[in-house]
Amino acid sequence: QVQLVESGGGLVQAGGSLRLSCAASGRTFSSYAMGWFRQAPGKEREFVAAISWSGDSTFYADSVKGRFTISRDNAKNTVYLQMNSLKPEDTAVYGCAALDPENYSPVKWGQGTQVTVSS
Repeated sequence: QVQLVESGGGLVQAGGSLRLSCAASGRTFSSYAMGWFRQAPGKEREFVAAISWSGDSTFYADSVKGRFTISRDNAKNTVYLQMNSLKPEDTAVYGCAALDPENYSPVKWGQGTQVTVSS
C-alpha cells in the first residue's frame, strides 16, 4: 500500500509562494489519482486540488483556482502543489491523499505540513 510524506510547508508573507511536495512509497503510485486537502484551525478539512493518475486532468477548489497548480511526476512518485499569491486565509495544515482513480475518494492520507501566511 502507498505511504505518503509531505514537505515544503512553512511561513510566508501574503503574496508569496510555496511549493508543497508529497512523496509516495510503493510501486502503485501511478495507479492512484492524487489530491491535496487542507484544514485550518477550528474548521473542517476541505478539498484543494486533485489530479488524475495520468496527470491529464486537474481539479481545483474555487478558492484556489488561478493561484494554485497541482502536478505529478510518476517517475519520481511525487505530487506537487505550487501555491502562488498566497493569502492569510490559506493558512492551514495541508495534506496529500491517494484517491481511488474511479470515484476520487481518499484511500490513504499523509501526515500533513503546516502552511502559515502572514499579513
